Amino acid sequence: MSSHMPGTPTRSYPPRPEAVYFYATCLVDMFVPEAGMDAITLLEREGIRVIFPDNQTCCGQPAFTSGFPDEARRVVASQLDLFPGDYPIVVPSGSCGGMIRWHWEKVVGADPALKARAAAIAARTFELAEFLLHVVGFNRKDEGPATTVTLHTSCSARREMGTHLVGRELLARLGNVTLAHHDHESECCGFGGTFSLKHPDVSTAMVSDKVAALKATGASQLVTADCGCMLNITQRAAREDQDAGRSKPSLPGEHLATFLLRRTGGSPAGDQQ
Repeated sequence: MSSHMPGTPTRSYPPRPEAVYFYATCLVDMFVPEAGMDAITLLEREGIRVIFPDNQTCCGQPAFTSGFPDEARRVVASQLDLFPGDYPIVVPSGSCGGMIRWHWEKVVGADPALKARAAAIAARTFELAEFLLHVVGFNRKDEGPATTVTLHTSCSARREMGTHLVGRELLARLGNVTLAHHDHESECCGFGGTFSLKHPDVSTAMVSDKVAALKATGASQLVTADCGCMLNITQRAAREDQDAGRSKPSLPGEHLATFLLRRTGGSPAGDQQ
């Protein structure tokens, strides 16, 4: 199934390109760089040249969702020249991919030239799992042992980019992996960008419910394509483990890119440190 916003036409996908732009996201860059490196390795292993624009920054989502449109506009406008070639733009985060695809055109304001440039970028922006599934046709042999995992997708990424559908399909192509579905699957983990900072008590209650639902599946680990959610969930689980005196993590988490690379014979960046 193609990902699309409710009420919009089903998305069509291009043939496999010679090259892509990689938009890493600020959170991956600062906190989980190994997920970005593993995503790049996945793409390069498929024979796709990866172009990394050096001046990329934040997608503007924190300012946009916090009610600061002028600041978001400046962030977006500063990046409209980063993708001059007619290559797809791959983003290892559904929420950031959704910001570019559905909101950049609105954020830049009424200027027709800026709106046209933002719309052109949006049209060739793809979330990583979506790109691997629908453009690359990712279907490599699973070389890992039998295991059961549970999948989390951010609430905004589910709505805007259909990441729960593409994530499930990619995991289903791994012959030795069983996906355990959980209650609260469509509910927010409580991260929500700046929401977790502005409303920490509410956020903690939300992520605690999410952690309980994920643990109840009995899965050996969490897999997600959204690093913000992953950090929020796994750190809450780690705090609960600490409070309970556990030495071994009860809910380890991995970005989908790292998980796919590990399962299909690759060497994740984090393992090489």
